[in-house]
Amino acid sequence: MGFANLSPANAFPPSLIPHQKKMATDSNYLAFNSDATGDTNTFAQQYLPELYEAEVERYGNRTIGGFLRMVGAEMPMSSDQVIWSEQNRLHISYQAVTKTGNEEITVPVEDGKECVIRKDATIAISDGINTIKALVTNVADATGSAGSMTSAVTVKTYKVANLSTLPASGLKVFVYGSEFKKGTSGMTGSVEPDFTQFSNKPIILKDNFQIHGSDTAQIGWVEVATEDGTSGYLWYLKSQSETRLRFEDYMEMSMVEAEKKGGGTNLPTGIEGTEGLFAAIEARGNVYNDFAGAAAPGSGALGDFDTILKQLDTQGAVEENMLFLSRATALDFDDMIAAMNGGYASTGAASYGLFNNEEDMALNFGFSGFRRGSYDFYKTDWKYLNDFATRGMIGDIDGVLVPAGTSTVYDQSLGSNIRRPFLHVRYRASEADDRRMKSWITGSVGGAYTSDVDEMRVNFLSERCLCVQGANNFVLLKSTV
Repeated sequence: MGFANLSPANAFPPSLIPHQKKMATDSNYLAFNSDATGDTNTFAQQYLPELYEAEVERYGNRTIGGFLRMVGAEMPMSSDQVIWSEQNRLHISYQAVTKTGNEEITVPVEDGKECVIRKDATIAISDGINTIKALVTNVADATGSAGSMTSAVTVKTYKVANLSTLPASGLKVFVYGSEFKKGTSGMTGSVEPDFTQFSNKPIILKDNFQIHGSDTAQIGWVEVATEDGTSGYLWYLKSQSETRLRFEDYMEMSMVEAEKKGGGTNLPTGIEGTEGLFAAIEARGNVYNDFAGAAAPGSGALGDFDTILKQLDTQGAVEENMLFLSRATALDFDDMIAAMNGGYASTGAASYGLFNNEEDMALNFGFSGFRRGSYDFYKTDWKYLNDFATRGMIGDIDGVLVPAGTSTVYDQSLGSNIRRPFLHVRYRASEADDRRMKSWITGSVGGAYTSDVDEMRVNFLSERCLCVQGANNFVLLKSTV
């Protein structure tokens, strides 16, 4: 039997036809079978594809953490609850006061407390337009049912005959001093300082990464540049690195977003929640909706901001504040400041000298800090509000104003006054266990021999809560659109 009629295409596979020169042709190398897509996988190819080992960072730095590290601190605690007390206002004032006669007003009294306006005190009574000064001649004990207690205050006016020119409701009253006759006794009663108590409980956060033992036998290296600043080649621990970065972001996001368990919920027993930053500001701070107006960004921004300043004046009036803003709101602030330039307002042109810009250089209309009234503000973009995988996807928070510096509060555990940042994290820790950020390996792969499970599991745990002290000095900028 001969092979004279067999062409190279009919030769036994693999069909190899030697070539006189050292060059790759379609018939002088080994070939494998076609894959499911019909593409031929060859042992050697004349034009091999270029393989990029390095990952393409198409989303840039994906972490959104760092906010709490910039504005606060982290401190250990040994209890499962943190309790602190905050001072109330120093001076005496009442709102929602009613006029029950031309020489009598009725002030609301909180349940379990008494009216602290005393006889012989001098007070100012106002409806917001007209103000009448008066001397208190008598104060009756609080009467009424729980939740609607009131106290009758009898007064004699200084400059006018009586209170007849004031409306019957919606009055405001504050004490500005006292006046006594010669040779009379002193002030009756005393005003005892009061405080408001707040508390928060830590929550436990957990996560893990696992890989089966069989998967670790096939090593595949990937060159990466991680968000924590490291770079180089990673084996299967590439996933472990991302799990850790994600968990670190969760530790911060939980402190920002967390809510306490409310009434009527069906959460499992033992899940109590904790009060995060947004919840604390909405409950005890200041909320401002639609800064600069959603319809026309930049228009009216200064008026909106001055309204916020007036509210800060009524609170702690902390001089230095940080603004953490979404991109749109940060641009609104830039436009607001730029519009205050006289040349810009009158001609629409930029004033080079005012902004330290020259005609031939690029104009810089970004502002990192400014002063308005008696307040200094330092602003920055908050990536958490811009990231499309987090709050940037919802877009209902425009920014937050955080007071800088520290506050003095009474710590129930220490039994003394302490100074703490307005915003700080407390985590559980003791001599035996530090739960700020724990990580450990279990399984029977990768050097761990803690069980007979054929896997390596990297575990993460943290137990923490956020303390927002002096929340009345914080402002949450929200969008209602």
